[in-house]
Amino acid sequence: MTIRDWPDSERPREKLLLRGAAALSDAELLAVFLGSGLRGMDAVELGRDLLRRHGGLRPLLRLPPAALLRERGLGAARTTRLLAALELAARHLCADLDRGDPLGDPGRAAAYFSVRLRDRPQEVFACAFLDSRHRMIVFEELFTGSLDGADVYPREVVRRCLQHNAAAVIFGHNHPSGVTDPSAADRAVTRRLVDALRLVDIRVLDHFIVGDGPVLSFAARGWL
Repeated sequence: MTIRDWPDSERPREKLLLRGAAALSDAELLAVFLGSGLRGMDAVELGRDLLRRHGGLRPLLRLPPAALLRERGLGAARTTRLLAALELAARHLCADLDRGDPLGDPGRAAAYFSVRLRDRPQEVFACAFLDSRHRMIVFEELFTGSLDGADVYPREVVRRCLQHNAAAVIFGHNHPSGVTDPSAADRAVTRRLVDALRLVDIRVLDHFIVGDGPVLSFAARGWL
């Protein structure tokens, strides 16, 4: 039996239109994206196979482009569409803050950094440069490292703050391991950044660590 033989209410596309995207399983969402399966395997079965082999949706979507291209059932066309869809979703979630809305609410700020950094395969240290009303001037990825660390240079951070005429900043970096516990180096570099920026009257509002669970906030822990 193929998907065409399923009841209309159970076909992924029709089900999405009738009940909304949230009603679909991960495999069904992938099936809608894939459009068709392979010989002897419909689109839902192909979606299930991809999820099974990679341990779920997130590990699958974290694969680098070169690895996605090698996946059975994807190829160049589907891989490029998938990467474009992921970027569209990220931009949609970030759109309100990118257009200049205040970034003062800790929950919104944490969500923003999570969208930007959560699925990066290497550690990335980023900064949101804010004006005096805590509106976003620009978001920049300042330093990129390896799986377990990135070198951060306070002098370069100060230079970028002055270049953007920032009144305040929020820092964030990801832990590709998924564990958000801060290392001694994380806490030490945060203190160095706070001290360096205080000399030029720029406030550090928070430093987030992004992993698999809730985002860790230095401000909420009283570490700033």
